[in-house]
Amino acid sequence: MIGIYKGKIPKIYIALILLIIVVAIGVLGFRFFSDYSWVDALYMTVITLSTVGFGEVAPLDDNAKLFTVFLISTSVAIFAYSVSVITEYIVSKNDPRRVQYRKIQKMIHKIEDHIIIIGYGRNGRQAAAKLLAYNKPFIIIEKDEEVIERYQDEKLFFLKGNATEDDVLIKAGVKKAVCLICTLPEDADNLFIVLSARQINKKLKIISRASQDASYKKIRLAGADNVIMPDRIGGDHMASLVVVPDLIEFLDNLSIVGRKSINIEEISFEDMFDDKKDRTIRTIDMRSRTGCTIIGYKSPEGEYIVNPEADTLLRPGSKVVVLGRPEQINLLNKEFDI
Repeated sequence: MIGIYKGKIPKIYIALILLIIVVAIGVLGFRFFSDYSWVDALYMTVITLSTVGFGEVAPLDDNAKLFTVFLISTSVAIFAYSVSVITEYIVSKNDPRRVQYRKIQKMIHKIEDHIIIIGYGRNGRQAAAKLLAYNKPFIIIEKDEEVIERYQDEKLFFLKGNATEDDVLIKAGVKKAVCLICTLPEDADNLFIVLSARQINKKLKIISRASQDASYKKIRLAGADNVIMPDRIGGDHMASLVVVPDLIEFLDNLSIVGRKSINIEEISFEDMFDDKKDRTIRTIDMRSRTGCTIIGYKSPEGEYIVNPEADTLLRPGSKVVVLGRPEQINLLNKEFDI
């Protein structure tokens, strides 16, 4: 949870420096005024600063007494401050929030090719659930601390902050990310974040939510690769249940979440083959080998073909969409070592 502990590291250094200075003054003072050994001078300094009430190593003369008064009057506050800061720092190392903060920081420094989810509302939770099902690495940026405390667990990594600020996006590793999913309810916020993220990372794939028709084109112009309008999708889906109910119910029964239960899968050429040799759908013989059927093809240029012919050429950079029962999909993954 970024931002909670800002400024504490400088405080610990200041406290240690002040403590070292005070101890050094005390040791040198007792060594000079009372001719103590270095060990005795250190001992007198410690019992004086800590006010434990132990007796002197040897009787003090007037100069040594005046120095002791000076040392106590000028250093008691510094000593108390240093001890409190050091104690607070040690205790904070075991604070669950601090531990989670360090865990997130370590992950951000190491993670690459990850996804960033902006906001953990209804759409953000759905996106996170899908990414978890496919074991995709992701970080969630959320500014509401109550939401973070409610949903934080070992599987979800939250970065506390406002994603409209460039520094927060950079802390989330936007420069190394492959995708950003913006799910905030306000179109203006989504527009600003899309614009900022696109400027920071030109290659980033950006998917954004939009609530208003007027915002759709603006968010696309700002740099979003895809803009989703949940309300429009929901209304279209409900109307389709009236017009073609059996078809929609069939599609609803197709599972694309969870490796053990999916019925439809998208597979890239590189996932299936290590070399870069062209092949046709007929030559890979996927139907007889796995039972799965290729129902869609996307060329390297981005052209989509529904129900492609057997002679369709599979080239590096292309993708196929396959349909099958869960056990057939699992066999496909084993057969092609996906």
